[in-house]
Amino acid sequence: MNRKIDKIYTDARAALEGVADGMTILVGGFGLCGIPENLIMALKNSGVKGLTCVSNNAGVDDFGLGLLLHTRQIKKMVSSYVGENATFEKLYLSGELELEFCPQGTLAERVRAGGAGIPAFYTPTGVGTIVAEGKDVREFDGRPYVLERGITGDFALVKAWKADTFGNLIFRKTARNFNPMMATAGKITVVEVEEIVPVGELDPDQIHTPGVFVQRIYKSEKLEKRIEQRTTRA
Repeated sequence: MNRKIDKIYTDARAALEGVADGMTILVGGFGLCGIPENLIMALKNSGVKGLTCVSNNAGVDDFGLGLLLHTRQIKKMVSSYVGENATFEKLYLSGELELEFCPQGTLAERVRAGGAGIPAFYTPTGVGTIVAEGKDVREFDGRPYVLERGITGDFALVKAWKADTFGNLIFRKTARNFNPMMATAGKITVVEVEEIVPVGELDPDQIHTPGVFVQRIYKSEKLEKRIEQRTTRA
């Protein structure tokens, strides 16, 4: 029997149905590039709290995940770079925000491993630093490696350029960054896209993430696409 699967949601709030206090949320993006900005705003407006957010960074003070820091909805961040957010600094130094610092490549691989069903792996990155404290360190071929756990989440919020109605995704240029890994590692993956096309319209060789990983698709109605830092000639 043929069963049609409808993954299209008409608004960001509906696409986040089921998000609850205390959940782990994976969020794609690098800086402000490729962040699911409308889904983040909907997450803020939902009022959920006590969240653990896994993302390369926490946006800036008034955009991206920085909005959820202002409202104290994030309890813990798992990140690799947090230098653009004064609110983050304030909350961390005051003890209001937990932080698990993770080298950037290790963070990407932890999420990729989680999505692939790999519970843990060994890496040389971080050996001999505070990153390795409390973790198993083993020697392979004369070199020490530290054990890192794979990461999965209750929800993954991802930004893509194009999707077909089944959820096959194409990311655009640098906005690809952490998004493909995050898409595989959420129990429920919600994708914010700029364009939705019928199945069969995307070139299979150009698809970055197969639709089997995607449960919900939301077409952006409004995009700001801020530039994090602009440098121009005098």
